[in-house]
Amino acid sequence: MQVNRVLARNPGPMTLEGTNTLVVRNPDHHGVLVIDPGPLDVLHLERLTRLGRVELILLTHHHGDHTQSAHRLAAMSSAPIRAADERLCLRAGPLVDGEEIVAGGVRLNVIETAGHTADSLCFYLPDDRPIDVPRKTGSMITGDTILGRGTPVISEGASALRDYLSSLHRLADYGDAVVIPGHGPRLDNLRAVSELYLNHRLGRLRDVERVAKELRDAGDLVTASNVASRVYAHVDEETKWAAEASAATQLAFLAAETSEPERGTSASSAVHRFDEGFARREGPGR
Repeated sequence: MQVNRVLARNPGPMTLEGTNTLVVRNPDHHGVLVIDPGPLDVLHLERLTRLGRVELILLTHHHGDHTQSAHRLAAMSSAPIRAADERLCLRAGPLVDGEEIVAGGVRLNVIETAGHTADSLCFYLPDDRPIDVPRKTGSMITGDTILGRGTPVISEGASALRDYLSSLHRLADYGDAVVIPGHGPRLDNLRAVSELYLNHRLGRLRDVERVAKELRDAGDLVTASNVASRVYAHVDEETKWAAEASAATQLAFLAAETSEPERGTSASSAVHRFDEGFARREGPGR
C-alpha cells in the first residue's frame, strides 16, 4: 500500500504548510482513493489525477480547506464522494462509524471522532506498513482531529470539547499506529500522541479554570476575551480569534460540567474525571 501526500498550495497560520491531500493506492491496482481533495486549485487537482484513476473521494470533515475541490474532482473522475455529512456526498451515501471500505484494492475503517467538528472522521488503514517503520500497526488518517504540529481549534461548544476528549481516548486504543494528519508532518505512535493531546487539553482546562477564578476574585468579567488574553498571551493578532473561540468553548465546558450534579461539584473534579478515565483505559498501546 502507498499513501502519497500531495500538499495543497494554501499555507497559513491555521493550515500550516497547507492541506495534506492523501492519495492511497494498492500497487496491484490501477485505481486510487483520494482523501480531502483540498482547496479549489486546478493545478492541485491535476497533480492528484496523475497518480491514478480516482475511484472514491473521502472527506474527513466539512471545512473548505479540505473539501472545496471535491465536486470538481468528482466531475473530472466520475468518482463518488463520501463523508459523514450527507450534504457533502455525491453518488453515494454518508459514511458511518465502524464501516469498512474496500476500494482500489485498499481497505480502511471509518472512525467517528467528533470534536474539531461534529462530522469529523478518521480513517484507519490496518494494512499500511510504512517501509521506514515496519513494526507499526497500521496508519491513522486523522484530518484535523490530530495535526502534525500544534493542536486544532475546538470551537463548537461544551459538547464539542467533551466529544473531542472522548475521541482522543478512542484513538489511543489504536496503539502505535502511524499518524497521517490533515496538516503538518507524519507522526509516530498514535497512542503517545493521543496522550499528549489529552494532557494538553486537560492542562488548558485547568489554566482556564484558574484564570476565571482570578478574574472573579478581582471583580473582573469572566469573558472569553479576558481569559484568552491571559491563557493564550503568546498568540499573535492573526490567530487571536482562535484563542478566544477556544477559551469560550472551555468556559462553556466547565460551566456545563459544574452545573450537572452527577458530573461533580467543581471544574477540577470534571478535569480529574477525564484524567482518571484516561489513566484507567486499556488499549493495544499500553
